[in-house]
Amino acid sequence: MTDPETILEAVRAVLPKLGGLGYRVRFDIADADLSFLLDGTGAVATVVEVDGEEPADTVLRMDQGNLTKLMEGRLSPMLAFATGKLKVEGSKGVALKLAGLLDED
Repeated sequence: MTDPETILEAVRAVLPKLGGLGYRVRFDIADADLSFLLDGTGAVATVVEVDGEEPADTVLRMDQGNLTKLMEGRLSPMLAFATGKLKVEGSKGVALKLAGLLDED
């Protein structure tokens, strides 16, 4: 299992794509005992480790393996959601916008 800092570093690598998000998204990764907040409300997106109660516009719940696949483009966000590998609480529109930004080349 990958440690939380390695997961956060992988997320930080895609931050330049997410500056236009405009929302706060919390990721809860149960099998890594990790929650982190992606704050895309500023000109530059940031990510920090938080507790599982941090307020956010949308909360995405998944396991570490599916997060890795999503970030690498090996798992479609829509397929992950439809098959229950990704659970979304809050605004589904924010989740769709995040998926669109990650898909941009």
